[in-house]
Amino acid sequence: MTSAAPRIAGPDHLWSVEEHLADILATVRPLEPIELNLLDAQGCVLVEDVTVPVSLPPFDNSSMDGYAVRVADIAGASEEFPAVLDVVADIAAGQAALVRVGAGQAARIMTGAPLPPGAETVVPVEWTDGGLGEGPVDGMRAHGQSPLGDDETVHVYRAAEARAHIRAKGSDTRSGDRALDSGTVLGPPQIALLAAIGRGTVRVRPRPRVVVLSTGSELVPPDERLGDGQIYDSNSFALTACARDAGAIAYRVGAVPDDAETLRSTIEDQLVRADLMVTTGGVSVGAYDVVKEALAYVGDADEAGSGIDFRRLAMQPGKPQGFGSIGPDHTPLLALPGNPVSSYVSFELFVRPAIRTLMGLDDVHRPTVRAILDAEKALTSPKGRRQFLRGSYADGRVRPVGGAGSHLVAALAQADALIVVPEDVESVDPGTDVEVVLLG
Repeated sequence: MTSAAPRIAGPDHLWSVEEHLADILATVRPLEPIELNLLDAQGCVLVEDVTVPVSLPPFDNSSMDGYAVRVADIAGASEEFPAVLDVVADIAAGQAALVRVGAGQAARIMTGAPLPPGAETVVPVEWTDGGLGEGPVDGMRAHGQSPLGDDETVHVYRAAEARAHIRAKGSDTRSGDRALDSGTVLGPPQIALLAAIGRGTVRVRPRPRVVVLSTGSELVPPDERLGDGQIYDSNSFALTACARDAGAIAYRVGAVPDDAETLRSTIEDQLVRADLMVTTGGVSVGAYDVVKEALAYVGDADEAGSGIDFRRLAMQPGKPQGFGSIGPDHTPLLALPGNPVSSYVSFELFVRPAIRTLMGLDDVHRPTVRAILDAEKALTSPKGRRQFLRGSYADGRVRPVGGAGSHLVAALAQADALIVVPEDVESVDPGTDVEVVLLG
């Protein structure tokens, strides 16, 4: 999953967003392919080109309930002068043995049933006297009539061209065609195609398993009563949802109190089900930054290439970050700051691309566009920091949502974009063309 230890810079080095992301993407590697059943492969990335083994449809079949006939026998048919044909067979979907349709004959046929030999076209039941409101066979049975009686005939009141109402063999896809390319993400339509061509399993990169845990003795699960100084744990829910949105199988761990030994043992317990671990909180310079303390031993571990590097980034929000690998399998770990907006922005910029890389996708980034800033006043940004402001994007314009505070969760819920203010820009006037990261 990881190829090498992260780059370790000096303690005073201020990492750029690009440097930190490049370090992550240079370290994280796509998961090894496995063979999965179709439904288990949903959301996974295909690692093989899939060729069609059998044409779709595999035989000429009717697209309507009606009658399979020869074109010449119904030429000129009308309400006044219908063509009268002998009904010689009933053909249902899945039927194998077929009666040949000769001159002056018709075969009652169901939707999806194979076209019998000799027949050249299908006349919908509505163009005949054989329809009683339902399909021709079901309608006759419902009225106590035999589907095919002795000397039964059908009156056809309209002519039909050759091959009318017929789904031709191979009209969807032909044997030998490329069904799906390697690199395709398997959604419901792709699963349907694989099943239709007879593939019960497929070779894919599995969806990454991502474990999310938050730290802080002040955190309380939703639905519990808050005590003095306590807040609800929103980060673990937000980041778990983010991981699932990115395509991962995500596991949320309840908030871990500010105790290094408890956090360390929790992380070790979770490694068995993690292709990637994400922590939130405890990465700044405070006295209770337990993530640093809990993971400090990793740098002294015997496993070559293990270790977590805690960094300062030239960005706002999200200045404190941590990245590295942990445990015997060198599982990648991203340590995010604890403020809700900081952790969310950090996830979008760094964790989401890591997840998409594990999946084996080529394009791992959110799309970016240029937009006109629709604001009442100029936006300010700290010098030397790349700022990511929440915004609402529509029709080439972006409007700031909420303030710059990294605790404003309510404003985050209204945003579908991030407005990017470069490091060398301290003020952005309304009407300015800005870069926008689209989140939806």
